[in-house]
Amino acid sequence: MRVGVVGYGTGGRHFHVPFIAAARGVTLAGVVARAPRTVARVHADLPGTPIYPDLTAMLAAGVDAVTITTPPQTRRDLVLEAIAAGVHVIADKPFAPDAEGGRALARAAREKGVTLGVFHNRRWDADLRTLRKVLDDGRIGPVWRVHSRMDFDDPATLEAGPTGGLLRDLGSHLVDQMLWLLGPALSVDAQLDVVDLPQGPTDAGFVLTLRHEGGVHSHISASKLNRLAARELRAYGAAGSYVSQGTDVQAKEIFAGRRPADDPAGWGYEPEDHWGTLRTAAGEEPVPSEQGRYHAYYEAFAEAVRTGGVPPVTAKEAIATLAVLDAARISASEGRTVRVERA
Repeated sequence: MRVGVVGYGTGGRHFHVPFIAAARGVTLAGVVARAPRTVARVHADLPGTPIYPDLTAMLAAGVDAVTITTPPQTRRDLVLEAIAAGVHVIADKPFAPDAEGGRALARAAREKGVTLGVFHNRRWDADLRTLRKVLDDGRIGPVWRVHSRMDFDDPATLEAGPTGGLLRDLGSHLVDQMLWLLGPALSVDAQLDVVDLPQGPTDAGFVLTLRHEGGVHSHISASKLNRLAARELRAYGAAGSYVSQGTDVQAKEIFAGRRPADDPAGWGYEPEDHWGTLRTAAGEEPVPSEQGRYHAYYEAFAEAVRTGGVPPVTAKEAIATLAVLDAARISASEGRTVRVERA
């Protein structure tokens, strides 16, 4: 599958291109870049890779699929342009400003008969994959609740203004993780930490409580301005608990200049001193890390295109995440628990 990447900022450069390079059955067909500085960066990082001034030129040259990783406010029109051209699309998250906008994109893709996927790559985080295995193996018994905390000491990357905020950014990932892990959410209670910036009021942190079908509840929090850097997952069940303190290992490796294609077998494992701990009546034991593989997303998407199957993260699943975020905003502004609309 020949994939074109539209945008070469942090997302395109660090979280798409390296994982396209590592994915079996996928090749990079080109990059859309306009600013001279960005074009120079593509030339330096990816010698010989075609560079296009816009999506229209890339589509005219011919690709099987495109990844849209431009700023959120630009994604809708680009996704629709690719769909209209009959090209399969991977949209970065959040792939629409709200659930209704997501439904419109999903309808357009269905009518055109193209595959539309959303890049919720953090389903392939090592710590989440390890927790999923612990739960699937029944090691803590029936699950009661899960806590997910991700704090970044990274004020410079906070997307400011009404189209930004941490809830849409990191919240998209963390909510998707809990829906994938625990099933659909029935309701949400939310609190947002809002800061006044020149671009407008911006949520810089959040706390969400989700009630899932079946009675399990999850508690999600994140921040960027509080000078904290921590990733923790905690799960409580009838037979014990599981706690991990992850390092966001794949992002850490990427920013250190390492690439998954260089060591596919060894890529994406949390170091042993960051393995999670399982506690049951039998005592406590470390749980070896599962592999984190963001490139598995691209492999699964390519397979879905080849076979006409279901992409690794469907538009419907991404709409369910957007519906939670929509309800969370209402909850925070009105100070009440809000039911989540069905995707």
